[in-house]
Amino acid sequence: MDPVSRISRLREQVRHHEECYYVLNAPEVSDAEFDALLHELEALEALHPDLVTPDSPTQRVAGRPTEGFPTVEHLAPMLSLDNAYTEEELRAFDERVRKGAAAGEAPVGYVAELKIDGLSIALTYEDGRLVRGATRGDGRRGEDVTANVRTIRAIPLSLRGGPPGRVEVRGEVYLSRTAFARSNAEREEAGEPLFANPRNAAAGTMRNLDPALVARRGLSAFTYQLVTTDGRGPDGHADLLTAMRSWSLPVEPHYRPCAGIDDVIAFCQQWADGRRDMEFDTDGVVIKVDDLALRARLGTTAKFPRWATAFKFPAQQAHTKLRAIRVNVGRTGANTPYAVLEPVLLAGSTISMATLHNAEDLARKDLREGDTVVIEKAGDVIPRVVAPVLSLRPAGSRSWVMPTECAACRSALHRDEEEVVWRCDNSSCPARLRRGLEHFASRSAMNIEGLGEALVDQLIEQGLVRDFGDLYHLTAEQLEALVVAPREPRSERAVPRRLGKVGRHVAEQIARSRENDAARLLYGLGIRHVGEKAASSLTRHFRTVDALLDAAPEALQGVPEIGPVVASAVHAFAAEPRNRALVTKLAEAGVNMASRQPPPELVAAGPFAGKTFVLTGTLPGMTREAATAAIERLGGKVSGSISRKTSYLVVGEDAGSKLAKATQLGVATVTEDQFRALIMNG
Repeated sequence: MDPVSRISRLREQVRHHEECYYVLNAPEVSDAEFDALLHELEALEALHPDLVTPDSPTQRVAGRPTEGFPTVEHLAPMLSLDNAYTEEELRAFDERVRKGAAAGEAPVGYVAELKIDGLSIALTYEDGRLVRGATRGDGRRGEDVTANVRTIRAIPLSLRGGPPGRVEVRGEVYLSRTAFARSNAEREEAGEPLFANPRNAAAGTMRNLDPALVARRGLSAFTYQLVTTDGRGPDGHADLLTAMRSWSLPVEPHYRPCAGIDDVIAFCQQWADGRRDMEFDTDGVVIKVDDLALRARLGTTAKFPRWATAFKFPAQQAHTKLRAIRVNVGRTGANTPYAVLEPVLLAGSTISMATLHNAEDLARKDLREGDTVVIEKAGDVIPRVVAPVLSLRPAGSRSWVMPTECAACRSALHRDEEEVVWRCDNSSCPARLRRGLEHFASRSAMNIEGLGEALVDQLIEQGLVRDFGDLYHLTAEQLEALVVAPREPRSERAVPRRLGKVGRHVAEQIARSRENDAARLLYGLGIRHVGEKAASSLTRHFRTVDALLDAAPEALQGVPEIGPVVASAVHAFAAEPRNRALVTKLAEAGVNMASRQPPPELVAAGPFAGKTFVLTGTLPGMTREAATAAIERLGGKVSGSISRKTSYLVVGEDAGSKLAKATQLGVATVTEDQFRALIMNG
């Protein structure tokens, strides 16, 4: 098959499977089969960049963050909805509609839809191709978030037989409960504040300037409205939703045409409890007049359409006793208060603990141990304490005060001026140790192969390792004799076993890691905000870890690309006596504390100075890390995305879409052999 036909066929297949998976929730192929189709399409487009089109599935994720969001005007105002909270208010809405329609006692046809708790979005299509995505904003103008919208796989980049010309499709972007739980777990692991609910997470994600991060977050969407300049489209709303589905737009499938207000009320009652089984949050039901011509006659107020309303479900709350306020310690040292509750049944599950977010939020609510409190499930998912019942507060209760010492190791806590989280900076804190050891041994840090989760657990449980320095006092005999149980046994054969030769290999890996560059050690120490590049810049500048830790914040900020946040984090780490003791212990164990990178003055004068490289594909003869080190050693920089400022794209095997982008921009490309020649000549 010729490339044009094959690329066209692959695009059809990928779009079909995206719709099955992300819209219909009925995948027809495995993830591996889908990835194979997408990778084949990427490879063909890389070989034939002239065939790449903006609506190709390969063009979803932009490569670099945007500078900001410009504002754009909607095709027509995006109005809010009036709310109804009771059956009486729903019947009053129906009475107003029938009066406006001069229908007398005759019922009016409605369409009832689940109200998605997300972020309103306006999608502009021109002749079936997505050209813009914008937030609601003030209703007339919103922010242009097209790059982020293109990463949402539920939103088609091109319509299947949709209306010609320029149309605006409106809908709601949301984060599923599974994706929300995953995002919060990742944020907790990174020591970042948790999202309060999926809606906040979706809104925050859509306004992120990095489309790659938006893509990882896993947003989805439903659409429910078509706006045109000439009134084209079906005559009824239910027919419109059917048509939108046929155009491959995502439509929430549980909508129901209702013959009158009694049907609407029955629908609301059905979903008051049924919504808890959904994978997305819904906080109510949207009721719309089905007849679009009648809508036009009813018109709008300054704020709301007269032909629609939103019935809001009552919040799910319960009263219980706040038995105690305790503090949890995360991997990055974040000390976070949480509530221990008298168990209570809420929204189908028994709640005995709830997040309290941070000390400031807790103080603002004035929560005290012994209080009777109101709790609810934020977004029907995460239990949280809303407020105390002051009339039931016991006499003599005292305000809760955030401890000044870490709950796990008693080190002093500190809080950055721009944060609300209190943190422990002791790297040897027991609560931080397991995750810290895994990071210390990771490939980008000390690269200790074989030191995984199961082994780390055993080393800690048996008291063999209490800090990073203890790793270097382990003997091969100790590791060989260690019995390790698999964390997640997959079969009856996965039983606890003695490490044997694997233990000796780990001992060799630990010994070898003593010779690593100081940049790897600094990154491995897990100092907050200090990534690989910052660690490399700092150790190259100060030359030794001791000199770096002795430096004042002002001196740290004197290093290129090091700002006040990183400088403050390094200074706080160095100010903790246990951290300095740990570094001394590592040095005494023979771990290299000096930078082996060329000093900044030599790098600045290197043959690659001022040049930016991007790597794509696999380099059979060297690792990405080795290629990056060679470029930086000669004064160059490595970037993750192609732009007109890129000097060279180094092309390996199975090159991705970066090759096509480089060709479009006229960026020079070099093979691995040519890259090696550049290094040798440099």
